[in-house]
Amino acid sequence: MKRFISLVTFIFIVFIAISGNILRVGSNQTYSSLPQVVSHVAPGDTILIHQGIYEGRGTFTDLTGEPDKFITIKSVPGHTVIFRGGSSAFHIKSASFLQIQGLVFEQQTGNGLNIDDNGNYDTPSHHIRIENCTFKDINASGNNDLLKMSRVEDFVILNCTSSNGAKGGSGLDMVGCHRGLIQACYFENQGSNAVQAKGGSQHIRIENNVFKNCGGRTLNLGGSTGLDFFSPKDATFEAADLQVYFNTIIGSMAAIAYVGCQRVEVAHNTIIDPEKWVIRILQETVNPQDRFEKCGNNSFTNNVICKGNKVAIDCNIGSNTTPETFVFSGNIWYNYDDPEWKEPVGIPVNPTLQP
Repeated sequence: MKRFISLVTFIFIVFIAISGNILRVGSNQTYSSLPQVVSHVAPGDTILIHQGIYEGRGTFTDLTGEPDKFITIKSVPGHTVIFRGGSSAFHIKSASFLQIQGLVFEQQTGNGLNIDDNGNYDTPSHHIRIENCTFKDINASGNNDLLKMSRVEDFVILNCTSSNGAKGGSGLDMVGCHRGLIQACYFENQGSNAVQAKGGSQHIRIENNVFKNCGGRTLNLGGSTGLDFFSPKDATFEAADLQVYFNTIIGSMAAIAYVGCQRVEVAHNTIIDPEKWVIRILQETVNPQDRFEKCGNNSFTNNVICKGNKVAIDCNIGSNTTPETFVFSGNIWYNYDDPEWKEPVGIPVNPTLQP
């Protein structure tokens, strides 16, 4: 844990060391669109976007800053900057030392904002910060995500809002992402889930966020990934070493889903009114070579759960899992429909025997 905290502190320190030219985008400015300016940007520069609605388009592969010279894309303070439509608002490939601030992404038909490794395992995007952005109203109904990140390392997502996602998609979908912080964000009306971390994702902290009515699984801690998309390539888990702390989760079919994950801590959260389950323990990635560890060695501790009788089974356990390795301890359960209700149903171990 100390290692993770030190990493996050480093991320915040390096992001404030920014200097360079101001490149202005907008009506009557030097550049009229973001694609026009990208080829002119250098480490330390800030792309400052003025009030307006901009067409969602563009693939950017040369946004490469330096540890003490971040590239910044941001709105003019007090201006509303909207990127509307397009398959993606823009697609960022193999970027580094980049921060995006104060932008609105809406009505895309693919993914709202896409950040990845340009299809090259050796060139992940890294040191990315997304702050005070809004992702909303995706114009799609399949497996489409408001924010999609594949092979992104050392990242911070802070104080962002995500609403009205695709029926089969995520508010934030991470595939093979590592060393990240998702903090003080708000997610509402998502389709499949609010946040998903899968494909070998590791060392990610999800903290102090609010989730409301976020689909089948508010937090999908793990998932199901094609074998060619894992990072590291030989990962034995969908997700590992995630910390889920101090969040508020309202509604959805299930608040927490542990799916093919290891060493995931869910602690000090408030869970209100889930529709079918509070927790799910599942294993969706299985292959004949027994490469993948069975979902286990996770914990659910010191959480507050307020639910009604519509939740008949509090913990749903699937096959190919090791629920006996979970720790359940210090949780407070309340059933507002039944004052005589005694204890949760389906918890795989006796909470009183846990440390």
